[in-house]
Amino acid sequence: MNVGEVLRETVRVERVNLVMYAGASGDFNPIHWNEYVAKAVGLPDVIAHGMFTQAQLGRLLGDPGHILTFSVRFSAPVPVPAVGATELHLAAEVTDVTDGVATLVLSATCDGRDVIKDGRATVQL
Repeated sequence: MNVGEVLRETVRVERVNLVMYAGASGDFNPIHWNEYVAKAVGLPDVIAHGMFTQAQLGRLLGDPGHILTFSVRFSAPVPVPAVGATELHLAAEVTDVTDGVATLVLSATCDGRDVIKDGRATVQL
């Protein structure tokens, strides 16, 4: 990794991904799978788990054993339609490399809105 390098990926998120994540995480909150409940509490539709979004960012960072720090602030939901998918645009920009440790600024957007703020990570190279 070099300063200024930007790692990017677009992830298509479907409801089946949320069901799989719920099973793996144990988070079966109905806002992540039941559109009636999601809309009843004021959400635009079923939304992805925040930690699902963070996990997708984590994939950009490479080997999980090399991640030293990793934090984000969730700033907007990631709505997932009943049919089709939503696109989650991920980026990790290298802002510093010192003594074999890269510092990265992380971002994620969906439908043109930032869904992650203050994303930061450090990775052992």
